[in-house]
Amino acid sequence: MKVDGKDTRPIWLEKEIETVRVIDQRRLPHEFVVMDLKTVNDTIYAIQEMVVRGAPLIGITGAMGVFLAAVRSDSREEFADRCRRLKASRPTAVNLAWAVDRVVGAISGENKKTDRINTAAREAEIIAEEEADNCKRIGEHGVALIREISEKKEGNVVNILTHCNAGWLATIEYGTATAPMYVAFDQGVDVHIWVDETRPLNQGARLTAWELGKHGIPHTVITDNAGGHLMQHGMVDLAIVGTDRTTYTGDVANKIGTYLKALAAKDNGVPFYVALPSSTFDWTLRDGIREIPIEERDPEEIRIIQGCHEEALISVLVPPADSPAGNFAFDVTPARLVTGFITERGICRADEGEILKLFPEKS
Repeated sequence: MKVDGKDTRPIWLEKEIETVRVIDQRRLPHEFVVMDLKTVNDTIYAIQEMVVRGAPLIGITGAMGVFLAAVRSDSREEFADRCRRLKASRPTAVNLAWAVDRVVGAISGENKKTDRINTAAREAEIIAEEEADNCKRIGEHGVALIREISEKKEGNVVNILTHCNAGWLATIEYGTATAPMYVAFDQGVDVHIWVDETRPLNQGARLTAWELGKHGIPHTVITDNAGGHLMQHGMVDLAIVGTDRTTYTGDVANKIGTYLKALAAKDNGVPFYVALPSSTFDWTLRDGIREIPIEERDPEEIRIIQGCHEEALISVLVPPADSPAGNFAFDVTPARLVTGFITERGICRADEGEILKLFPEKS
């Protein structure tokens, strides 16, 4: 995607200098900073501290982290330990373990260190390109939903609600939830996006709004609790969100607050779609509420808020200094509240049978 006219991705591999480079998403939208990752510890830090975030991007970062593990490890035991720590760095997004295991598997037959390094780099870059292509296809399939609404409204603006950031910053290109929005806008469909702020880290207000603004897409940042009001008054035509892990039965883990949006959408007859590549499905879990691990992050993320003041990033304390906080990072939306999934293979209902029709090799 383009930032101020320049082709930009949130991560890229500089193989010649054995470095992975990422946009530090903690600093956006007020500062554009690139961070160098040279070790597995650097990669784990970037994943845990949300320098990078979003399920597909976390997976790609993990894949490139295996390359760094191959570069820095002097024994297979050391390499295996570093990959194990990589996989454990964030528990909810299934893409991380999937991508790490895929690169490890690709190099398992290589005996020379140079061959292991080269194969790891190649496989990680293949994963990145596959995920970019998957997101492009998600946009191509999902735009039909937006066009259908536009035609019913006789060309009037289509209002779409999204939550958190499921854009190209969270993937590699196009995004998941945002991909149909980009395609619709580029095809001349009149769209407007309601952007949830997404407390506590404000990925919507900071990242989704920044992305959409750079592309020229009309949007409005709203408080997390405004969605229900907008739906009650007919101001939302469609909701599209992303996901960090989805069971093959249709339960969806996504940023905290998604479940409440799905409830409001159901009550007001608003279609609620989840956009995801196949790498985000967990083909081993049936019951998302019981089985998907929900990350609990540092309570300071709730207590402290970051913003820009006089061209400098500052942090301020919001609640009383002695008030405790609980920081549940994700919730699970049950399949019964999801209208359907937008995947790289097409659109389907959120139930096991329909999902497996799209992915019969997983049956």
